[in-house]
Amino acid sequence: MDNLVTLDIEIVESDPNRKDALGRNLREELYDLGVDSAEMVSAGEAPAGAKSAEAVTIGALAVAVLPTFLPRLVEYLQSWCLRAENRKVRIKTQVGDRSVEVEYSPSALSQEELTQLVTKLTSSLETDTNSSS
Repeated sequence: MDNLVTLDIEIVESDPNRKDALGRNLREELYDLGVDSAEMVSAGEAPAGAKSAEAVTIGALAVAVLPTFLPRLVEYLQSWCLRAENRKVRIKTQVGDRSVEVEYSPSALSQEELTQLVTKLTSSLETDTNSSS
């Protein structure tokens, strides 16, 4: 399982309480979907006096999947975004010297453009993992 791809998925939402709740709910749903790992993104040490030793970035997840699982994950994120009006996610990943960042909104990106993005990302990652084997 050393070929896992890590994606940072951030919910684009101005209300921090809603963003936090959406992030935690999405994390649980992604585990149900079968991702290898979905953790809240650490923001470093918590301020003095905080109940937790580590702070998290509200509404941000680090998700690890096999490259072959990427299309299913992106399709799921698309359906998740469509559940509410104006719901968006920002997806970032980096493999070697290649990186991709996209803010996904169902109203801004067609299904065809989304499919092309997943195909390019998957082929780019497969090329990088094959060359490092």
